Amino acid sequence: MGLRLPVVNAPMGGVAGGRLATAVAAAGGLGMIGMGSAGSVEALARELAHAAGAPGPIGIGLVDWVATARPGLLELALASAPALLSVSFGTDLSWAERARAARIRTATQIFTVDDARRAHDAGIDVLVARGLEGGGHGAPELATLPLVEAVLDAVPGPVLAAGGIGSARGVTAMLAAGASGVWLGTALAACAESLLSPGGRRAMLAAEGTDTIVTRAFDVGMELPWPHRFPARVLRNDFTARWTGHERELADDARARAELSAAAAADDPRLAPVDAGQGVGLVTAVRPVSEILGELCSAS
Repeated sequence: MGLRLPVVNAPMGGVAGGRLATAVAAAGGLGMIGMGSAGSVEALARELAHAAGAPGPIGIGLVDWVATARPGLLELALASAPALLSVSFGTDLSWAERARAARIRTATQIFTVDDARRAHDAGIDVLVARGLEGGGHGAPELATLPLVEAVLDAVPGPVLAAGGIGSARGVTAMLAAGASGVWLGTALAACAESLLSPGGRRAMLAAEGTDTIVTRAFDVGMELPWPHRFPARVLRNDFTARWTGHERELADDARARAELSAAAAADDPRLAPVDAGQGVGLVTAVRPVSEILGELCSAS
């Protein structure tokens, strides 16, 4: 694909917009625009406009159930002719046929060897082996390195490593294990070009790698129809301390859900969700993408 660096930024919803994708492309990687739980036709059109004239390839990442629920979202993604289209967190892989017909390369996140085989059989071009260390939604099945090794033994084709990668040593280790590149989320989430809120940035910069938790509390509290298989790794806060493990009670507690909504609107990370992987302790400053990727790929 003409990349100078073996890097694709994860299409993080609410974080990976057109400016971030453009910056990654300018640095020599593949920039991805992400449409997460709040993805819409309007949001995708806006972020694509911000990436117009990018000096390198730009891709688009969608969430399966969001694309199904928002008519026109997948159609706009296809019509935009991205360098790579990623659709993850679903079981229906028929979207790949439409992308293939449009001559668009495809990717999806996988969490087990069985996932990898299904994606390979569906003709998906790039498999993203997302380990349990990764931030945001995913199936907490295997750590990144064992997953990458198992997938490479099971199926041919390019595999990107994702989850917990936040240093040049980590990038080198994944390439040495056989990955074709890395899919970076947390390492870039607080960069200068991201859409992350100021409160989210402050929380990430203050966090250590042990400050994350896998939970469904925010999905229940925000009434998001994420499949149960895909909880989210987020920063621990007062809301996760109160409600993780008590999601049934949360579903019936309108006051708690209203408090969560208000906290999200106020950008208050003491209650609102901040997606972060176990590499968050390596994120210590707000820096431009070019500087971060220069360091991460210095030995690759």
